[in-house]
Amino acid sequence: MSDPLNTRLKQLIVTTLKLEDVAPSDLADDEPLIGSGLNLDSIDALELVVTLEKEFGIKITSSEESRIALASVAHLAEYIRARADPARLGC
Repeated sequence: MSDPLNTRLKQLIVTTLKLEDVAPSDLADDEPLIGSGLNLDSIDALELVVTLEKEFGIKITSSEESRIALASVAHLAEYIRARADPARLGC
């Protein structure tokens, strides 16, 4: 059974970055988002961070923290669960 937060994050990634040829289900939970895998660039990462901060009420304060959080969908879900108000998770 898939994690509802992971599913929500995959949808956010696809819609925020306007990935026309990628379906949320195409993203693996452990696939790297930066570098290899989805291969996000720094502008994509920044755009995604802004969306995540608004959506979940979290603050990602440095580029190093961003790289850690955006390592994969699973890392991102873990990062958000540790910092977000559970009421904002909606899962």
